[in-house]
Amino acid sequence: MSQSNALSLPSGFRTFLALAGAVALLGTVTTATLAAGETHVVTHARGATEVPSQPQRVVVLEPVQLDTAIALGIVPVGSPTLNASTGIPKYLGEEAAGITVVGTFMELKLEAIAALLPDLIIGTETRHSAYYDQLSAIAPTVFMATQTDPWRDNLQFTANALGSTAGADQLLAAYDQRCEDIKQRYNVEGKTAQFIRPRDTVLSIYAPSSFAGSTLECVGFKIPDRDWDDAISSDISPELVLDATADYVFVAAADPSAADAIPASIRANEASFPKLFAADSAYWISGVGSVGGMAVLDDIEKALSAE
Repeated sequence: MSQSNALSLPSGFRTFLALAGAVALLGTVTTATLAAGETHVVTHARGATEVPSQPQRVVVLEPVQLDTAIALGIVPVGSPTLNASTGIPKYLGEEAAGITVVGTFMELKLEAIAALLPDLIIGTETRHSAYYDQLSAIAPTVFMATQTDPWRDNLQFTANALGSTAGADQLLAAYDQRCEDIKQRYNVEGKTAQFIRPRDTVLSIYAPSSFAGSTLECVGFKIPDRDWDDAISSDISPELVLDATADYVFVAAADPSAADAIPASIRANEASFPKLFAADSAYWISGVGSVGGMAVLDDIEKALSAE
């Protein structure tokens, strides 16, 4: 088939041809990988799947999976990003800079994934359910149930899929010890804190069940009571910004050093926010995992030591 004919095919059929070619090659590679090394069975949202215990070419589809893989010393060959304009988060370090972007979290590029010849794919049922059969045709694929589950549970799931349950225990133990050290060093018990994410027309206040909220509470902060309605955040209008006060308030920003990192509704009431800090959304929101958690703890410690 000539190149011009291929380009004239419907996009869906071209995708099928690209996947079929990659899968034909990958079927041999994956079978050889499973046969050559140890494997283990992962129970996940779609059942039970045999995967390599020491995968060499992993594609991860969620931030917590990317963060966990990097923390365990496994650099994935591919990962989606939040949107087309964002890259792999810089907080993950130089070793992550070369990871191939395979679409966005909600819109995967299957051809790009297949071209990487992965031996393991890790995704999420709530976001990637429609892709499961196609992904499974490329490589053994396991799905955690939802990205909104407690991040510790998703970290442990990811580590298990990667063949490193002991590594997960070590990562969480180090995180917990860092929390305890900060709590004791700065006598945090009894102080309140809020994490606020400015959106287009509202301010989102993050609950204790969120990644940011759980990290604040891990060091001993108390997040003021609110009707969370089993959600990880609660929205208020900027006019009600005084409902978001606390001893320490962290505000998400794409660039914490920018002059407008703190929204006008909060700046206009600075007297009610005596300890106010801009926080990098790359890891306070998107950096779910132990690497992101340690970065959040760095910010918390800087805020506490600024007194």
